Amino acid sequence: MIFGHKYLVFDGKGAGEIELIPAIDIRRGRCVRLYQGDYEQETVFSESPVEVALEWQAMGAPRVHIVDLDGAAHGELVNLDIITEIASTLLVPVQLGGGIRDLNVIEQLLRAGIDRIILGTAAVENPELVSEACRLRSESIIVGIDTWQDQVATHGWQRRTGLKAIDFARQMVERGVRRFVCTDISRDGTLTEPNLTAIGELISEIQLPVVAAGGIAKLTHLELLSRIGAEGAIIGKALYTGNINLKEALAALS
Repeated sequence: MIFGHKYLVFDGKGAGEIELIPAIDIRRGRCVRLYQGDYEQETVFSESPVEVALEWQAMGAPRVHIVDLDGAAHGELVNLDIITEIASTLLVPVQLGGGIRDLNVIEQLLRAGIDRIILGTAAVENPELVSEACRLRSESIIVGIDTWQDQVATHGWQRRTGLKAIDFARQMVERGVRRFVCTDISRDGTLTEPNLTAIGELISEIQLPVVAAGGIAKLTHLELLSRIGAEGAIIGKALYTGNINLKEALAALS
């Protein structure tokens, strides 16, 4: 399995740096990948998300990104035992999204060792929660902007809100949010390419750290994301299939 790493990318304007973050999506206790967020199009990569997380860490991942897919769909964490085991076992930071819609749950997860909490549906439906969470734990709070054709989606990507991504981001900045994860659902799991236009526009508009996700399939995509100013890239399927190879990346950058 290829692992996460922080890449230095040179574009003629000085060095840019982007953090490559392996993704572990958990459904029914297993490590899976979905195609375009479709729960009916699932590929199982491992029966043990904990073992996958340990493998990422052993191979050098700077942090791990976890999504509780069951939690995202049901509105509350479902795979909490597995998630807390990963957080307590790993030495690298863990960020988590999916079904987190309560301040008490946020505090519970932070005490359990989760480094960053990603709020998606809760940020749309309960912006006051975002304000309070940012007031108490601003460095630990990320808002996930999950879009389909530039419309924010919620409830495990199953519902379209009609809310524009940049408009939503502006509202969240006013609530105290200082970091975002931006995912183009139509590209997630497709191994095509990230939505560079949308990510670039978001970065330009809010001038805050943005982590990109969805469609990242090769090293060129990481270089392009670095050039437009993305802080990080969440990589899922491309790492599991070997489309992105760490040795080749290091050789290219040397």
